Amino acid sequence: MSKQLSVALAQVTQREFTDDLTIYAQEIEKILIPTSGIQMVVHPELHLFGSDMSPSALQEIARSLDSKFVGELGEIAKRFGIWLIPGSIVEPAPNNNVYNTALVFNPAGELVSFYRKIFPWRPSEPFTMGNEFSIFEIPGLGCVGLNICYDIWFPEVTRQLTWMGAEVIVNLVRTTTPDRKQELVLV
Repeated sequence: MSKQLSVALAQVTQREFTDDLTIYAQEIEKILIPTSGIQMVVHPELHLFGSDMSPSALQEIARSLDSKFVGELGEIAKRFGIWLIPGSIVEPAPNNNVYNTALVFNPAGELVSFYRKIFPWRPSEPFTMGNEFSIFEIPGLGCVGLNICYDIWFPEVTRQLTWMGAEVIVNLVRTTTPDRKQELVLV
């Protein structure tokens, strides 16, 4: 990155899923009020999607990239004029499966990048593996890569993002397991 980017990293507990994003928008407003100049807000993996990882529950709450829910996340980014990474969402995948998908919105509210987690943590995560790496450009600042939680354990992911031009990598995490100390070393 050639310039500075002011980022707010939200360390918050997971919320139960709801299509109503009013409270989420209020949370972002609270993050932005005390500090001026924040350009990006980042939430943890699956922040808005609850804790039930059963396949049936995930199928029920899955939202497509062109859904009203995703559109409203873009409207929140636009309302506050920020880059927004709202954690990841549960996205429908072929054959009644689901992806764990990170989203990135620019200050105009446009979905500029998404990333489907390539390495779900087995056997606990029932997500379908993604198969594409994701980077996005912040004009005038530089290139950012995305990955999600367990992806950080595989150096090939970081290496590929760097080869693609990433100068910074955002790793969305929700880990509450005993291996947290190991993940801090990996980061």
